[in-house]
Amino acid sequence: MYQFREFALAGGLMAYGPDERALAALAAQYVDRLLKGAKPEELPVQQPTKFILTFNPGTAKALGLNVSDRFRLRADEVIQ
Repeated sequence: MYQFREFALAGGLMAYGPDERALAALAAQYVDRLLKGAKPEELPVQQPTKFILTFNPGTAKALGLNVSDRFRLRADEVIQ
């Protein structure tokens, strides 16, 4: 189990973590506000709201794990 999808792409069983594109967009909004003169202490604390589950069925098969179709359907990304 990993936090970033790249580990699942590299052969890990699965990853569950924040949507990295959404995090990058939040960071860009912070930079934009700072460049426009906002004070850092005035910026709100933000946390990710979208998380992505990535599943690697090839690794599950290699480990001898039986994974239900229901789980596969819940995954946001299934690596082929």
